[in-house]
Amino acid sequence: RLSLFRFTVKRPFSTSHSSVDSKEMKKFQLLAHKWWDEEGEYAALHSMNDIRVPFIRDTLLSMSSNYHLGNPLCGIKILDVGCGGGLLSEVRNSVLCVFLLKGDNIRTADRHKSFDPVLAKRIQYKSSSLEEIVEESMETFDVIVASEVVEHVADLETFIKCCSQVLKPEGSLFITTINRTQLSYVLGIVVAEKIMGIVPEGTHEWAKFVPPEELERLLESNGFSVKAVNGMLYNPLSGSWSWMESTSLNYAVHAVKPGARAQS
Repeated sequence: RLSLFRFTVKRPFSTSHSSVDSKEMKKFQLLAHKWWDEEGEYAALHSMNDIRVPFIRDTLLSMSSNYHLGNPLCGIKILDVGCGGGLLSEVRNSVLCVFLLKGDNIRTADRHKSFDPVLAKRIQYKSSSLEEIVEESMETFDVIVASEVVEHVADLETFIKCCSQVLKPEGSLFITTINRTQLSYVLGIVVAEKIMGIVPEGTHEWAKFVPPEELERLLESNGFSVKAVNGMLYNPLSGSWSWMESTSLNYAVHAVKPGARAQS
């Protein structure tokens, strides 16, 4: 019974100036060649596009009317942090003019985008840390997307601070991640990894899952205004995602950096 489980985890404060967790990076290096296998280890991430892409697109469209007809997000500079193989970034009419980062999966992403000349022009991959992007691209991006990333970083507060620094005033930050609950341990670790093999065993560490209230606190303490927190549910039988009220498992967050006047 779930009521018999009790977990107490305190996230240690890191004195590191980098949000990169080298141990987490090595996990994904081993599966870099499988990013684009829609029936393989990343099948759930492929199907997540069905709800995360409209969430990002429709939220941005609702915030402004300054979009090109037929190509609504053209001209928006989007940073996809921890892009992996580019599963989210290559979706047409949703993520354009993208500047992507992080590591040894870049070759897979670069090779895949080369099959489409249009995508090859819109997307630029860069293998670097978020901290390095801060040094060269302060207040450069209109939108930052960090999907299924924050549960893998070494220092979440540093990560959020860096996102704020490279985001333009009034820019949007979109995050999807996993809550740290008894239910997420049972379903996300025991069932998904150990029993059903939906994702490879060892992909996640339950202690690094982030409760929405903790994420909201970090966002707000770094100047963001949290606009939406929506629960997400994955059905392993149908291989599909849907929205739900509860945030006890997966959830998505939209936060906005204040405008220049508000900052001053």
